[in-house]
Amino acid sequence: MVLRRVLVVDDESNILASLKGVLEDEGYVVETASSSEEALKKFGAFQPDIVLLDIWMPGEDGIWVLEKIKAKDTQALVLMMSGHGTVETAVRTIKLGAFDFLEKPLQFDKLLLMMDHAFELKRLKAENQYLKTELGSDEPILGNSNPVLALKKLISVVAPSNGWVLVHGENGTGKELVARSLHRASPRARGPFIAVNCAAVPEELVESELFGHERGSFTGANERRIGKFELAHKGTLFLDEVGDMSPKMQAKILRALQECHIQRVGGESTIEIDVRVIAATNKDLKREISQGRFREDLFYRLNVIPIAMPPLRDRKEDIPELVDYFVRRYSLGQTKKVPPKVRDWMLGNDWPGNIRELKNWCERACLLSQTEWLEIPELDPIPDLAENGADAEAKSLKIARAAFEKRFIMQILSENGGNISKTAQCLGLERSHLHKKIKGYGIDVQSLGGNS
Repeated sequence: MVLRRVLVVDDESNILASLKGVLEDEGYVVETASSSEEALKKFGAFQPDIVLLDIWMPGEDGIWVLEKIKAKDTQALVLMMSGHGTVETAVRTIKLGAFDFLEKPLQFDKLLLMMDHAFELKRLKAENQYLKTELGSDEPILGNSNPVLALKKLISVVAPSNGWVLVHGENGTGKELVARSLHRASPRARGPFIAVNCAAVPEELVESELFGHERGSFTGANERRIGKFELAHKGTLFLDEVGDMSPKMQAKILRALQECHIQRVGGESTIEIDVRVIAATNKDLKREISQGRFREDLFYRLNVIPIAMPPLRDRKEDIPELVDYFVRRYSLGQTKKVPPKVRDWMLGNDWPGNIRELKNWCERACLLSQTEWLEIPELDPIPDLAENGADAEAKSLKIARAAFEKRFIMQILSENGGNISKTAQCLGLERSHLHKKIKGYGIDVQSLGGNS
């Protein structure tokens, strides 16, 4: 299980010994300190998850230590202890940031229950950063075409297991929706769903992003960071765009998946992980393996249960239902009506961007249609790069700039054989920033060499 560190601070050796024994019996990793100065030193070196801190000690008291700890780490969980406690003292420590207040002699059952509550709060805070993503990602898998019915049936069979899944399909087909559906219908549904965009993790931050780091482990590491693997403990880890992982990231992930434990950057303790892995890609990984861009051993580790996503052009009978859903969502309280000519146009479109393109189109049409009827919006597209004088003919500086930027990025990508990391260095951009531009412009990296 995940290590839980506790620092116990008290000037009475018998209390330190008894608390250390009780907590270690409960599976905690315990360090002790008998003075305020020693407490601050060990807080920095040991980096505990919780501090049990006595108020009355020789020299600087526990309230002074509390203030110093909270100045170093505002998220630190501190439980105050005192044999001479008053309501005023308890209130003061809580206002200074203490998690709670315990009176001596300590009742161990009450202490352990309070610590369970503290760790639950810590877990909820760690997951809170993903809350917005979670709330915005509960879209259903819509449609009743044969490909979608087969997909839903497969999800219902696979979800209750702990089997690892590899979802493959074109961009915009809804691979993450499938991953979230699998998670919600699994025994791990009460656990976290943690998504990692494998293509957007900078090379130099791979280990910190995946496994976390201890405070002070490198320049800029001012606080402990919990990595994606540890956050996903007892839940689901979604590795999106797994085909775009750098070789270094592939090696790190494979080792963690094989050994089922990790180590934070700068840490010395091994942390066990229990995660269900769902991966997704828009690439032909067997072809990537043959061309030396993807590890074969990692492919077979991930590809336990393959799920293929049908493109929208192969399930056009689902378009009316999808359109009705998106129009209701984006009509801002006054649902637009879809005229037959617009529906016919939609059914005749191949939608190369799949459901994502259809969704974006519906949102744009809802915003720009001036009446209760949905209209086909007339927008000036980014000029095609093959057209001569496209920039000169552009109707605005913004479009001209976008056309030039797209052409320039494609040129540098081509010169670097499609390698995103090298291209980002040449352009002076963060890899994640360049990746967003590539997706936004719809650039096919594969056709330019495809080794990201």
